[in-house]
Amino acid sequence: MNHPVRMGLPPDPDLDHSASIPLYLLMTILTCGIANLYWNYRQMRSCNALLDRFEFNWTLWLLLCILTCGLYHFYYQFKMGDALNRIQRRYSLPVTEGLPALSLVTAILGFGIMADCVHQHVLNQIDEALRR
Repeated sequence: MNHPVRMGLPPDPDLDHSASIPLYLLMTILTCGIANLYWNYRQMRSCNALLDRFEFNWTLWLLLCILTCGLYHFYYQFKMGDALNRIQRRYSLPVTEGLPALSLVTAILGFGIMADCVHQHVLNQIDEALRR
């Protein structure tokens, strides 16, 4: 059973999944990381819509990241990379091999923002392909 997305909006296949990576990077730097919270929210919302199910919960992600002193974010990065690969397969798009591992390694090395950039790049490619 598909549940409505409890983050504010129901899954919407017409949702704009693309975003400007330089803009979000700049906003993340200027806001000392606060804009990255919204960026992750948007990516989770897009994945939920493209998977047509409620897989990512932003509020739970934030709570678990706080409770585990950030360790849950490593798991989330891996799961987001895996979800993007499943979306690519679902829509018969070229799969970004190794994305889950790349996401995890960049997060562990302290470059989680780079994983967010790669995830957004993949989402931008998916959005472009679906709009053709």
